Amino acid sequence: MLTRPPIAPPNALERLTGAGLAWGEGAYAKWAAPIGAAAFSLYILLTAVTAWFMPDANWDMLPYLAIAEEGTYPDPQALHHYAYSTAKEGVSAGDYKTLTDDGGGFRSHMAENAADFHSLLGMYRIKFLYAEILSSLSHVVSPVEAMRLVQVFSVLLFGTVTLTWLRAEGALALAPVAGTILIMADFGDAARASTPDLLCSALFLGGLFAYVRKREVATAVLLFLAFMARPDNIVFLAIFAVLLVAFRQKAWGALAGFAASFVAYFAISHWAQHPGWWPHLWFSSVEQHYNMDGFEPPFSVAAYLKAFAASVVRAIDVDSWVGVSVLALAGWYGLDRAGFRLERRAGILLAALVLGVLAKFTVFPIHDTRIYFPNLLPPFLLLAAPLMALWASASQGGQRAAPPAIPGDRS
Repeated sequence: MLTRPPIAPPNALERLTGAGLAWGEGAYAKWAAPIGAAAFSLYILLTAVTAWFMPDANWDMLPYLAIAEEGTYPDPQALHHYAYSTAKEGVSAGDYKTLTDDGGGFRSHMAENAADFHSLLGMYRIKFLYAEILSSLSHVVSPVEAMRLVQVFSVLLFGTVTLTWLRAEGALALAPVAGTILIMADFGDAARASTPDLLCSALFLGGLFAYVRKREVATAVLLFLAFMARPDNIVFLAIFAVLLVAFRQKAWGALAGFAASFVAYFAISHWAQHPGWWPHLWFSSVEQHYNMDGFEPPFSVAAYLKAFAASVVRAIDVDSWVGVSVLALAGWYGLDRAGFRLERRAGILLAALVLGVLAKFTVFPIHDTRIYFPNLLPPFLLLAAPLMALWASASQGGQRAAPPAIPGDRS
């Protein structure tokens, strides 16, 4: 015969713990918005400090340093010397050794061969906005410090836009959740890397927020600037434009941003002497080729499928963007099933973000989270309004509350 064990009365420690938890729960419920905003702001500030004092000396900083000063050093040998000597002055001895010595491999070769190094620059020169910013800042600070300044600015801009978006939705209480998503999406790594990825992401996030708020001029300008920082964003912009037209959503700012980017894509690719889609994909996902001048490997379905499969495995096992994307889709599905749906304008954007990740990976299968980072946080920000509605409904004892409207009409 089963019997219940006697329930011992709580001791003093248990009562004190219970009271503390109850007080904490009540205090957070009352002050959730300022606490959330303060916690997220602290995280952003710490990330910015880390970006300045603990930068990642990744190899890509060398070609970026080079393209920023090509006008000053037109000779490949002089440009090579400038890039490597500048990096040597700006990073630690250990980091410089990592950049230039991998035991006779790619990095060792590029440190000794100016012509081959110069042949790679077309793949970096296409990041036009980043190069121009570095060139301008290098007149004020050292080139390596200019890279750090861009990263710090990008971190602060990204954090400011995120908080502004949450505040506009009345969802500052969810700011710690946004911070958690950023940690999962390797925001810290993106902040420390000397690349245009985070600058692109910050401008991109600003453009999406402007779209949600129906600020058409800002939408066009910011989305175009994000494209100029990383032209592969043309994939998202094309999908977004198609969905807007298909669903007859009035958003001329996004369409104008796409049109300008589409025209600029061909102009910049030609000016930058970009090697083309397949040679670049071969270099990034099939095999590192030491000299890209005239490199035109024949297209191979087998090589593409092999690169695709390898990138899928590494994306799942090594990187975080797949998991973050699945979490966003699960949140979207769960809230929709619970009756807390996105407005039409926001729903089109979320669909474009998800399809944009899939399309970008299909077109250029590479596993790095940094490639897809611009698309990772915005879905959660779009879900902030229905999440707050769900919170309000739960706090009312289960009585359904209408989801707060995302700014914009339902057409």
